[in-house]
Amino acid sequence: MWQRAVVVTLLFLTVYAFVARSESKPGNTGITGVIMVSPTRPGPLRKGSESANAAPLPNATFRIRSDQGIATTFTTDSQGRFRVSLKPGHYSVSLAENRFPKPCGPFEIDIEQGKMTEVEWRCDSGMR
Repeated sequence: MWQRAVVVTLLFLTVYAFVARSESKPGNTGITGVIMVSPTRPGPLRKGSESANAAPLPNATFRIRSDQGIATTFTTDSQGRFRVSLKPGHYSVSLAENRFPKPCGPFEIDIEQGKMTEVEWRCDSGMR
């Protein structure tokens, strides 16, 4: 009976050590999410239909700046999704290209050690 308790305890400790180690990996610190653009068509919107008039922003390059300057860039995938590893700190994220009449960003974000911060940011297409 006590042998089973020892085996269960060792199994628990092994799993705990694995999880704790994987949470501290550098690739697990940064930003992940999706960037949307709206409106996607001109004309008035009905109240509550704003999300129906938004679409993912595909293949868009964004620049990430820190207090020290440009940290890195990333490009959204075909569904507007992205994932970028960053060191802990404060960052500003902006579209690196002029696709829209209004700037897309800056989006301010604080990154914590061991955490992938999930975001959904929106860019204004300028359609009215």
